[in-house]
Amino acid sequence: MWNVGIIGSGRVGGTVARLAIAGGCSVVVSNSRGPETLTELVADLGPRARAATPAEAAEAGDLVVISVPVRAYREVPVEPLKGRTVLDTINYDPRLHGHIPELDAASITTSEMVQQHLHASHVVKVFNNIFFQTLRALARPRGAADRTALPIAGDAPDVKAEAARFVDAIGFDTVDGGPLAEGWRWQPGTPAHSVYAGETIQVANPGNAEKVRNALAAATR
Repeated sequence: MWNVGIIGSGRVGGTVARLAIAGGCSVVVSNSRGPETLTELVADLGPRARAATPAEAAEAGDLVVISVPVRAYREVPVEPLKGRTVLDTINYDPRLHGHIPELDAASITTSEMVQQHLHASHVVKVFNNIFFQTLRALARPRGAADRTALPIAGDAPDVKAEAARFVDAIGFDTVDGGPLAEGWRWQPGTPAHSVYAGETIQVANPGNAEKVRNALAAATR
């Protein structure tokens, strides 16, 4: 199993950490405020978790999950992530984050921006279109009839396959969404962005591979 580094241990990052532990992985969690602020989370996660700085989490991870606000992506350490597979959960919603001109112009996707910053890493876009409560609620064993599928994008097929194996290990199928340039198909405002939500974000609703593929195909710019 993997050693998983987590950079940004809030709602999504913390949930992925929890699922990774349940799937047999070890995790190193970090945030921008320092390891001492993660004592409660580490105690809750158990003996296969420890807190560190973002650079230490990057160096420790076979896979590294980044879950930071979109405007903080340049703060993610570059050198410690060299050669690493990076799972990018970042979203852009101008109502929440303010406007970023190149994203508004659709000249680049968020994950392509992250890949440009982490130029020596291998970025895979995943966990971007599912609320953290729903992510935690819908994890299922492989082969379960109600297993949920998550879209995934990446420019290197072998790296994307490794990321898909991790997603499988923590309870989800995947749907290949193509290269990072196609990641806009499940950005906020698209049919696939909240495909798993019910009437409220607390109402989990499984989305199988066919449902996800149809939602991706329905996206328009």
